[in-house]
Amino acid sequence: MAHRKAGGSAKNLRDSNPKYLGTKLYEGQNAKAGSVIIRQRGSRIMAGKNVGVGKDYTLFALKEGTVKFGTRRKTNYDGKTAVKKVVHVI
Repeated sequence: MAHRKAGGSAKNLRDSNPKYLGTKLYEGQNAKAGSVIIRQRGSRIMAGKNVGVGKDYTLFALKEGTVKFGTRRKTNYDGKTAVKKVVHVI
């Protein structure tokens, strides 16, 4: 006979670390060169003037200036147009 009761296993006791995604600098705020503007999954928001893209799609300032958001029309491979958000440092 077993000297302990059957313990079983719990499947929902694990949790992942937070990734802290989102907008870090909003429109009108000053950005220094290299400062992170947006952390995102995928290219939801595009890089505009004086904005670089990291390997995980993080948008960061290339030059010092003021953050400005806007939109840009983009055509995909089917010929359909979509309006994408874009961020600039001016």
